[in-house]
Order: sequence, then structure tokens, then C-alpha cells
Amino acid sequence: MDRDLLKQQLKYTLEGTDFDDQGELYRGKVRDNYVNEDTITMVTTDRISAFDRVLGTVPFKGQALVELADWWFGETADIVANHVMRRPHPNVWTVRRCDPIQVEMVVRGYITGVTSTSAWTAYEKGDRNFCGNELPDGMRKNEKLPEPIITPSTKAVQGEHDESVTPSELYKRGVVDPALFKELSRISMRLYERGVSRAADKGLIFVDTKYEFGLVDGELIVIDEIHTPDSSRYWIESDYEDRFQQGVNQRMLDKENIRQWLIEKNFSGEGKPPALSDDIRTLLAKKYIELFEKLTGNTFVPSTGNVKDRISKNLASQGIM
Repeated sequence: MDRDLLKQQLKYTLEGTDFDDQGELYRGKVRDNYVNEDTITMVTTDRISAFDRVLGTVPFKGQALVELADWWFGETADIVANHVMRRPHPNVWTVRRCDPIQVEMVVRGYITGVTSTSAWTAYEKGDRNFCGNELPDGMRKNEKLPEPIITPSTKAVQGEHDESVTPSELYKRGVVDPALFKELSRISMRLYERGVSRAADKGLIFVDTKYEFGLVDGELIVIDEIHTPDSSRYWIESDYEDRFQQGVNQRMLDKENIRQWLIEKNFSGEGKPPALSDDIRTLLAKKYIELFEKLTGNTFVPSTGNVKDRISKNLASQGIM
């Protein structure tokens, strides 16, 4: 992606929407969701969040997320259905409204991370039982686990943080029952294995990811997004081993880049976050677009200019009101 084009788009990034003809607005960290009786118009903005804080915007981020999630939904349709009905704009889905299951199914193939819910954070503190998974002594950051593990977390409400929990704690809280959790785990592991396989074909390591699910008339579907750089970690495979042996960070094509940048600025969730520089905003855009192109083999065609105006016109022209 041309650096000048990324810089030009900085002033047009989609920070948010305020349509009054799309339904009741629920604003998440990244998406503006317009809720109707049976559908949701889901607008993926260019907002970037880390450590449960919205920090600013990244050029073309929303489009890149939707483009890649669309591709992955196609690659995993034989495993589980998803919520997407149509795509009226590069940043927008119309999705089926469902009853969301209030747990994030996190699948990890490596021990890593810097957030409070990461496996490595717990491991460094001496915890060898993470969400019901027994971990061996002597592991190092970014090391491959003996086998992938599932570490569920609660979905944070506004002002709170996600919380990694054991399945038994989910049962105790009434979030899911054992039978449903078993099915969620089975599907999540199959999706993760598909992610590992497809990424390996492109010279990438699919490190970990999270899935969200819902129920529509009793049918289990995957919702939100899937295998994007916001919800997953991707490393470059070719120099993984050398960098692991040296104890340095892996080359990443995901949101972990912004977390590392924030940590270097002495921010890890507490206090006032630093303002995002144009350099880090454009760097992250390049990483997201590079990941899309590596995985799909397609050239990213950006929707430039005023994204908000174009979304409004597209929705009106297609009668989505």
C-alpha cells in the first residue's frame, strides 16, 4: 500500500457514525451496530482499541477487517454458519440478529501476550493452571504449546475488562451449560485448525484467536468477526525459530503491534493513553492490509475519501433503512 495514500486517508478515517434511519444504535469499541427487529446493520469503523481503551483511528482498518473476515467466513462455511446476510458497503454488513452467547472462546497454540487476560501474563506469575489447562514448567514466551488449548473469557461490559475463567466457573455463573460449552469447544477447535492450515500455506503462524457465537432459532452460528488481526495473532513463520531462540519479539501482522507500541510509551491500560502518532497509524494500516493480501492472494482495493458519506449513500441507494 502506497504510504502517501495512507497519509492522505488519515483525515478521512471513519471514527463513528450517527445515522438516524438505521435502527437503535449500540456502539462497541470498533463497530457501530444499528439494531432492528431481525437484522443488525453493522458498521465496522476505523477505530483501534487496546487494553480495553479506544485510542483513535487507523486508515482503511474497518474495510480491511470486513474484507478479511468475509474471506474467512467463506473458508469456514463448511464448519459453522455465520451471521452475514449481505455487504452493502466495504465497511458494512447486514447480519442476522441472534441471541449472543456471553463468552468468548479463546483458542491458543502458543504461550504469549501482554494483557491481563493473556496466558503468558498468568504463567509469568507462576500460574500453571490457566482456565483449567495444566501447563508444564519451564516454558518461555512465544513457545508453542504441547497442543492447542481453549481458555474462555467473559465478555466485558462497558468500563470493565474481559476476565479469563474456567469452564466450571462459566457453569456456576449460568453463562453456558456443559453440553453447550462442549459444542462451542468442538467448533472453536475446528475453526482454529482451519486457521492454522490456511495460514501455514501462506508462510504465517496462526498463533491464537477468539470466537463469538450466537443462537438463531436454536442454530449455533459464529458472529462478530473471524480470524482478523483484531481478534487473532499472526506471526511470520520464516524467522520464528531464530527470533524465539534470541528471545526477541516475533514479526507480527496484527493488533499486537499497537500494544507493543503503547508499552514502549509506558502505557498498559492505566492512566491516560498516549496520542497515536501518524507513523503508528499508517504502520498498523500497512500490517492489516499486508495480512489481507498474504492470506487471500487478492490486492486490497481501498475505499478512499469520506467513508461516512459513502456508507450513507450506499445504504440509502439499497433501501436499507
